[in-house]
Amino acid sequence: MAEGQWSGRPSAGAHRAVDRPVLSLALASMMDEVHAHSGAVYLLAPDQQVLEMTVMAGMPRAFAAPWERVGLSAPIPVARAVRERRLVWVGGEEEMARRYPRIAVVLPYPFALAALPVATARTAYGAVFVTWPGSHPPVLSDWEREHLSAACDRLALRLERAAAESRPVLAEPDLLATPPSGGLAGTLGSVEAARMAARLPYGLASLDLHGRVSYVNAAAADLLGLPVGELLGTRLWASVPWLNDPMYEDRYRGALISQQVTSFVALRPPADWLSFRMYPSTTGLSVRISRARAVTELGRNPPPSAVGPSSLVTISRVLSLAGALTEAVGVQDVVRLLADEVVPAVGSQALVILGSESGRLHVLGHRGYGGPGAVERFHGMPLSAQTPGAHVLSTGVPAFFDCRQQLERLYPVRQEIPDGFAAWAYLPLIASGRPVGTCVLAYTDRHPFPADERAVLTSLGGLIAQALERARLYDAKHRLAHGLQQALLPHSLPTVPGFEAAACYLPATQGMDIGGDFYDLVPTRPTAAAVIGDVQGHNVTAAGLMGQLRTAVRAYTTVGQEPQEVMRSTNRLLMDLGVELFASCLYLRLDAEQSCAVMSRAGHPPPLLRRPDGRVRVLDLAGGPLLGIDAAATYPTTRVDLAPGSVLVLYTDGLVESPGTDIEDSLAELGDRLGRAGDVPLGGLADCLVRHSAAARERIDDVAVLLLRARGDG
Repeated sequence: MAEGQWSGRPSAGAHRAVDRPVLSLALASMMDEVHAHSGAVYLLAPDQQVLEMTVMAGMPRAFAAPWERVGLSAPIPVARAVRERRLVWVGGEEEMARRYPRIAVVLPYPFALAALPVATARTAYGAVFVTWPGSHPPVLSDWEREHLSAACDRLALRLERAAAESRPVLAEPDLLATPPSGGLAGTLGSVEAARMAARLPYGLASLDLHGRVSYVNAAAADLLGLPVGELLGTRLWASVPWLNDPMYEDRYRGALISQQVTSFVALRPPADWLSFRMYPSTTGLSVRISRARAVTELGRNPPPSAVGPSSLVTISRVLSLAGALTEAVGVQDVVRLLADEVVPAVGSQALVILGSESGRLHVLGHRGYGGPGAVERFHGMPLSAQTPGAHVLSTGVPAFFDCRQQLERLYPVRQEIPDGFAAWAYLPLIASGRPVGTCVLAYTDRHPFPADERAVLTSLGGLIAQALERARLYDAKHRLAHGLQQALLPHSLPTVPGFEAAACYLPATQGMDIGGDFYDLVPTRPTAAAVIGDVQGHNVTAAGLMGQLRTAVRAYTTVGQEPQEVMRSTNRLLMDLGVELFASCLYLRLDAEQSCAVMSRAGHPPPLLRRPDGRVRVLDLAGGPLLGIDAAATYPTTRVDLAPGSVLVLYTDGLVESPGTDIEDSLAELGDRLGRAGDVPLGGLADCLVRHSAAARERIDDVAVLLLRARGDG
């Protein structure tokens, strides 16, 4: 086995060798210490937030093909281990399906996994994962945890020294167990073992970790219908036509990963059923082949022969994509996932997603098309047009063109095809029997589409269609919700005597970008009123209720109710609506002549007051419970003097509350920012307060801010 090398020149006086396969040896030692049967080392790509698989052990790299390169934000154990700088343990098949469904859908086998960061106190270098058979206890033992952590710490220190000495680590060979050289005839014992196997009435075969046949006896060759010489060195599902079915390859993969005995039966045409029983180990599999008992009906036909290379990686990528597409929210999320995962997997260089609306095709997203007018040719194409994009959507039948001549022969007028590409796959996107669009994959070179690839791409079309339909529905709801939110909040603040005003609203980044935060400024004579509140929830119901409360506060203010009466009336209204939602609220009656404000509070965060000299204090206001809890609640008032130049900061809890942060600390930080901001325009001050708020940056809740500055000219 070739060894990886360190590159770069050692420092003066260095005596260590530079050709040590550090990563491979570290991984092998780690697996041996904890009796794991497979594993891999990932390193962080230079200047990227990406983990790259550098070396793998115990199983073919193709098993982990969907995770050769993963972003640090990916929902998989190795990325999480690096993000959180801790060991991540997955105790079995059910836990994997629950916590990491994108892995479970590709590897639905019983196994346990531990992922650990490779990092020093200052720098993260990557991650390691190791796996055990499904028979491993569901809890990682203390000694296993200690051995793994210590091994990763040692590896991190070695990588730190290598970085300090400018010795980058080159890609290293994967570690797969290989049989000793010399073959079966190397010793008298092995010769006798071969003779014994040849005398057995049933077939025996030995497969290496890649699934290649390293030994097969005469009985197995006879049952499989091929000479021994044609089987050695090949994969059974590649050399035996009637075994060329992903299902059988999946049995081999499941046996290796779970390290459990696995069986299946297969039909040898025309009518012979054979039984295969696989006995796995960390060096490969032993396979017993015999005639199966009478099988009358299995409910499936013999699999057709596949053309081209094994479809294992392709199927894995399809399953991984299926899991990824379930997480896509909007249309652009779908386009991004397809561009990042499908385009590289199928070898294409460009992608266009077309949607169907009002009898025409519309470009929903694209990647890889350049030049003026390249994408515009697709946009607005009638579904009745004689073009492949419209035709496949109308008929529901995909179209594959391995060269330009083939396309031009069928579609002489190809207005929607840009120059620069030589092959295309047009996939109709049909969701619930309804056409929703077309996916176009383009290739810069000629590209044959064998039967198995066409089948995979056609399946992809179904997955994409379902995701696209969900995404378009979400986007439509989002636009509706956003429009409702904008309609319910004031478009601008009115001018009130003696005060300047500015406001800022940011929706939560989770959910539908809509919520129940509201604010308003109501001019009255000779005074004015201001209100800010927060209805529980982040949905259309909360937004609708917010609009009702804002309207009610305006109405009660207009008829001249005092602040405490406005709050009591609004509370009774919320109780009468019977929506079982609560709301916080802060109401102010502003008096420019008296240079004061009379405030009433219902469970709302206290406002901040910055005096003209720059000092800031949190106003301790009297108040009552949240609106919607107690119909008999009262809401006492507090008078606050406002000298000219004073600034009142009213806000909702999204500005100061975030998980793991004490509210008192957040208020202190907000007051400090307010005091240091100086005498700036109120719009700039609102942006400053929001921009530097950790809670507002995360935005798990809506954020509303209303600022009032006393001018003293009322």
